[in-house]
Formats: sequence, C-alpha cells, structure tokens
Amino acid sequence: MLRFSVNLLKLVILLFLLICCLESAICNENSSVFNVLDYGAKGDGTTDDTKTIEAAWIEACKVEGSTIVVPSDYDFLVGPISFSGPHCEENIVFLLDGRIIAPTNPKIWGSGLLQWLEFKKLNGISIKGKGTIDGQGSVWWQNTHLEDPDDDPNYTTLFALTSSTAKGKMPRTRPTALRFYGCSNVVVTGITIQNSPKAHLKFDSCVTIQVSGITISSPEDSPNTDGIHLQNSQNVVIHSSDLACGDDCISIQTGTSAVFIHDVKCGPGHGFSIGGLGNDNTKACVSNITVRDSTLHNTLTGVRIKTWQGGSGSVQGIMFSNIQVSDVETPIIIDQFYCDKSKCKNQTSAVAIAGVSYQSIKGTYSYEPLHFACSDSVPCTGVSLADIQLKPSPKREHFYGPYCWQTYGELKTKTTPPIDCIQPDQDTPDYDSC
Repeated sequence: MLRFSVNLLKLVILLFLLICCLESAICNENSSVFNVLDYGAKGDGTTDDTKTIEAAWIEACKVEGSTIVVPSDYDFLVGPISFSGPHCEENIVFLLDGRIIAPTNPKIWGSGLLQWLEFKKLNGISIKGKGTIDGQGSVWWQNTHLEDPDDDPNYTTLFALTSSTAKGKMPRTRPTALRFYGCSNVVVTGITIQNSPKAHLKFDSCVTIQVSGITISSPEDSPNTDGIHLQNSQNVVIHSSDLACGDDCISIQTGTSAVFIHDVKCGPGHGFSIGGLGNDNTKACVSNITVRDSTLHNTLTGVRIKTWQGGSGSVQGIMFSNIQVSDVETPIIIDQFYCDKSKCKNQTSAVAIAGVSYQSIKGTYSYEPLHFACSDSVPCTGVSLADIQLKPSPKREHFYGPYCWQTYGELKTKTTPPIDCIQPDQDTPDYDSC
C-alpha cells in the first residue's frame, strides 16, 4: 500500500510538472504575439492609430521571432511611421491581414516626407498576410508639382491645372508607401499595396529580398507611381505578382545586382525598366538581371534600359526571356539618350551597356517593335536576339519599324519583323571600375 501511495505521488508530481511546462510553453508562445488591438488601436478608419501601432512594435522588437498582428476586418489610420532597428531582435513577422490607410490631412505630413511606412536596418523582417496598404494617393496626384515627370510630358500641363485650383494642397514631396532601408533577409508576400502617392514598394541598400504573391494597384494616369523600386540592393527574387501602376512596374536603379524576376504580370504601367541611370553625370552600375516568364499588357514599354548622357559605369549581364506582350507601345528599348525634360545637353560620356540578351519576346505592339538608341562614343555591345516575334496591334493603324543606332551584337534566329540594323559585334569593354 505504501509503495502504491509513493507511485501515485510521483505520478501526480509528473502531471503537475507537465501541466506547468505546457502552460509555460503557451505563455511563451503568446508572449511572442503582439496584436495592435491590445495596445489600444481602434481600427475604425478615423481614429489615428499611429502611436498604438508604434507601441506594439516597440514590444515586438524586443523578442526574437515575434509576430505583430494587424487583424482583418479593421481599417487602421496610420501616419508616417518608422519600424527601425538596429537594436531590434531578428526574424520579426509583421502579419498584415487588415487594412492600413494613409491620412489625407496635409498637417500630418508637415513639409513632406520621402516615405510613409518604413522598415529600417532590420534582419529577417517579413511582411505577410492578406491585408492592404492604401496610400490614398489621389489627393497627392491632383496636387502634384511633378518633381520627376519621367516619360510623359503631358503630366506637367494636366496636373499643373488641377493643382492650381485644388484646395488643401498636400506637400510637394510625395512619399513612397512602403520602404525598406538597410535591411537583410526581407520577405514580402501576399499583401496588396494600392494608390501610393508615389512609388509603392521600395528597397534601398538591402540584401537578400524575396517578394511573392503581392498585388500593386494604381490608376494608369497616376504620376510616378512605380510598382517596385530597387536601388543599391542585391540578391533579389520577385515572382508570382500582379503589378498595375502609372509608371515602371519594376524599376531597377544603380547599385543593384543579382535580380531574378519571373512570373510577373505588368499592366498598365511603363514596363520593366533598368534606369534611368547616370543622371547629373553620376556613375551607375547594374549587373546580372534576369526577367523571364512574364507578361505585359497595355504598357508604354516592355523591357527597357534607359541611361542619361554624361553618366559613367555600366549595365551588363542582362537577360530578358519568354516575355509575352499585348498592346505594348514599344516592347524592346535601349535608350542611352534618355531625357525627361524638354531639352537635354549633348554629352559624349555614357553608361556602357553590354551583354544584353533577348530571347522569345512575343506578342503585339502599338508603336514600334524595337528601339535601340545607343551612344556614339560608348556603343551598345553584346546585344543578342533570338525568337523575336512582334506583330502590329490590330487596334492601331500607324506603326514604325525596328530602329537601331550604334548597336552591336548578333541575331541568333530570324525575327518578326526582320531586324537588319544590328551590326557585327565589337569587343566588350572592360568594366572593372564597377
């Protein structure tokens, strides 16, 4: 009997310890989840929830592998905010299932900011979920002063007229909706970013980036609303996403390398663009970029490289493959005379372009199929084309044929239409300076 009592006591003690361990695990698990509602966020779309979300972030920042939750079925009005390290722990998840909306009160923005939501100097930061970031950009677009008009000079007249009569002007500087700066091991997946005042999603000085399953949506006539903007960033994968905007669906700028883009839908917008590079006589270096298995519909360009006169550096190791275009004005472009002003100064130096491959670019164009305008002093070299099949869109009546200037390379197959302006290749220059 005594032995039975001792064994029973041991069993009770073991069960007690097991329950304590389970409760501890549950507590530890719950302690790593930070719901913004628990910090006083209202989520009614009118109350300013900036400080409450900041409070939730401050706590989540202290716990490695934590999750900050922005729950579904709520609209959170959030002003400019920076979720920043470097003192935060690693591998934080920002789970966005609700809706974050930008304020439209000019006073909240002061004299203007470069970004609205910023994640800064974090390692292993992820933004996931089925939620939406809404920049409410229409109040900015109608008042824009057009600080960088990009491709369409008609924006200047249109928006100057609307801004002169609009009430309650927003600041001159328009913010990017979501920006990552100095981050590593970044994941953005599932979310929607819409109606940004300017660029929707920007990565600056980041390393190892994965973007997938996202939707970007802004009207075709929204000025300078790039979809995804890459600058000084390396090891980037973007795939399985749908991008519609008023500017480049993906913009690749100086200092960017090792980028793989695939299975992306673009349109409306200005296509997949490298550049403009070399503005104000600057040096620009872009290398090892692949865009493949993607579609463009009703865009200004398809795949484009654009550089300013007077720049230096290089663009090299570029592959555009298996691209389907539909009603695209000019599907294939290299422009070393890029200028978004009424007149630009002629200069001899240029960002060199070498080793650009176009494979299986097919579909319809509405203006001209191909336009290569390369520098007299620094011609384009190593340009190869294979399986190019581009036909005029049945919706248009007037077209131009392929155009090449100072373009050297190789036609590996017959093309539609015939391209007879590519010259035999020159030796590729040395780009060790990049």
